[in-house]
Amino acid sequence: MERESRRRRHRTAVLLAHALGTQIVTFVLRPTMSYRAIELDVPAVWLGVLSASFAIAPLVLAIPAGHAADRVGERRVALAGAVLLVCSSLVFLLLGHNVAGLVFGGVLLGTGHLGCVVGQQALVANTTESGRFDTAFGHYTFAASLGQAAGPVLITAFGGSRAIPDTGAIFLVVLFLTAGLAGLSAFLTGSPRAAAREDAGEAGIRSLIRLPGLVNALATSCVVLAAVDITLVYLPALGAERGLASSTVGLLLTVRGVASMGSRLFLGRLSRAFGRRRLLVTSTIAAALALLATPLPVPVWALAGLLVAAGFGLGVGQPLTMSWLAESAPPGLRGRAMSLRLVGNRTGQVLIPSAAGLVAAGLGAGGVLWITALSLGWAGVAARRLPVDG
Repeated sequence: MERESRRRRHRTAVLLAHALGTQIVTFVLRPTMSYRAIELDVPAVWLGVLSASFAIAPLVLAIPAGHAADRVGERRVALAGAVLLVCSSLVFLLLGHNVAGLVFGGVLLGTGHLGCVVGQQALVANTTESGRFDTAFGHYTFAASLGQAAGPVLITAFGGSRAIPDTGAIFLVVLFLTAGLAGLSAFLTGSPRAAAREDAGEAGIRSLIRLPGLVNALATSCVVLAAVDITLVYLPALGAERGLASSTVGLLLTVRGVASMGSRLFLGRLSRAFGRRRLLVTSTIAAALALLATPLPVPVWALAGLLVAAGFGLGVGQPLTMSWLAESAPPGLRGRAMSLRLVGNRTGQVLIPSAAGLVAAGLGAGGVLWITALSLGWAGVAARRLPVDG
């Protein structure tokens, strides 16, 4: 029993370290890629192309990646993703002196990130005991959030007081980080393969789509993630409209991020105390109400309080929908279930902020946050239809 407990803790530690490293690498390379483009005096329109080069892979390859995780194992998919991250770092370092090299590196980065994330999420889903999904996915998303927060710190270390950091040095350091991540992948422990996992991909996706509550779960996950992105973009715009210092806005964004991490760290306890469905509905609607009040002319301390509430609520949506999918999907289809969720998330990240931009032209940043709050309220109501209440 003690040996099995140690093995489980070791497996969890390696997985969380892998998730942390994946997000650090990604959140260093994406902004550094933009900085290199600025160094090259690339037209602004190409910055959008670079951003799309990262996002296009998950839309096209997510379902095949999930299928691969189900058929050949989560560890192999995560290892392949880490190797692609190594390749992307090499491309940025050796070929990132023109737009074509940056776009190619961005595609490899997006594909590698996809492989790592699908492998990790399928691994959590397939190796977690029934009844512990909320805790497991809460800790997993906490590690990912920590990596997303730590990544930009590396850029700051190489940037100093300069407007543009030393991109070449960052690409070189990240090359070593990705090599370490690839080595760490060898220590991931996959779940046992079973004959049931060798089912046809098309039939598997059809059975997933027929799961009761799937559309509501995907919609909630999609809207929550888009709300996080919109907050990151439009809170600075709202601060500029009010004349808030950029340091104040940065602190407010940090407060929101820390609140999200807190809700994920204690997700298992919260779910056991309130029930999964009730927690998801309540937290999503609470985040909606907080964002609805954010554009109002309140003092900074009150704005910080609203963002604590919003961040705490937004932090719950992603891990709880992962947990619901892991518990609802058959054992041989959990990789594809996670990848289907990723497709929905990426689609929402493309469409919802684009629509928000059109709203901003007429109503400003406050109007965008109000529309986002209403969307979150709708997602919270939709979450009431989930059939599973943990």
